[in-house]
Amino acid sequence: MGSRAFGLATDGSDTDLRGVFLAPTARFWRFEKPPTHVEGPAPEQFSWELERFCALALRANPNILECLHSPLVTYADDTGRELLDLRRAFLSRQAHETFTRYALGQRKKLEADVRTHGAPRWKHAMHLLRLLTSARDLLRTGSLTIEVGEQREPLLAVKRGEVSWSEVERWMVRLAAEAEEEAVGSPLPPEPDTARVEDFLIRTRRASVLRDAAGDR
Repeated sequence: MGSRAFGLATDGSDTDLRGVFLAPTARFWRFEKPPTHVEGPAPEQFSWELERFCALALRANPNILECLHSPLVTYADDTGRELLDLRRAFLSRQAHETFTRYALGQRKKLEADVRTHGAPRWKHAMHLLRLLTSARDLLRTGSLTIEVGEQREPLLAVKRGEVSWSEVERWMVRLAAEAEEEAVGSPLPPEPDTARVEDFLIRTRRASVLRDAAGDR
């Protein structure tokens, strides 16, 4: 994830790894449940348990949807590949609300930085513009594209502080307005395909039980 997945990496960029793991079904029958997420083991690594990941994705969480649609997948087993095949089942017009809400929160933080320090954190401003562009294009096309393509250099110019804050603000306002327009006739369905995702989760949990039972014999 991060700049490497977005096509915004530079020589000093970190490598952010995100993953999804499947906890054994039998662990959920105990009083002490398995974790919903795990940090590490290396820096910049974070993983979600499958059910938590799916629940967040169905609510159109921007970070989760971007993880699910990253063009850089380092490893996927059979369950992981089936999850990737389900990507479109998680997409819906709900993304407009969640992406907009997240973007508004990030913009308020940038505005607070401007008031306090005279300038925003430019890297965060760049990523907010990237997010708003991604949201607009998702609503327009019905597909979530992570790699920024031809927008790489304009966005990196923002990161370097070469674009004035007033111009960045106008850019943000324009993208938000365009997303609002695209939401009206978006090809996305009103709701995600929860039933399809739940069927996948149940089958995966059932298979986990059967594997454990076979291993005990």
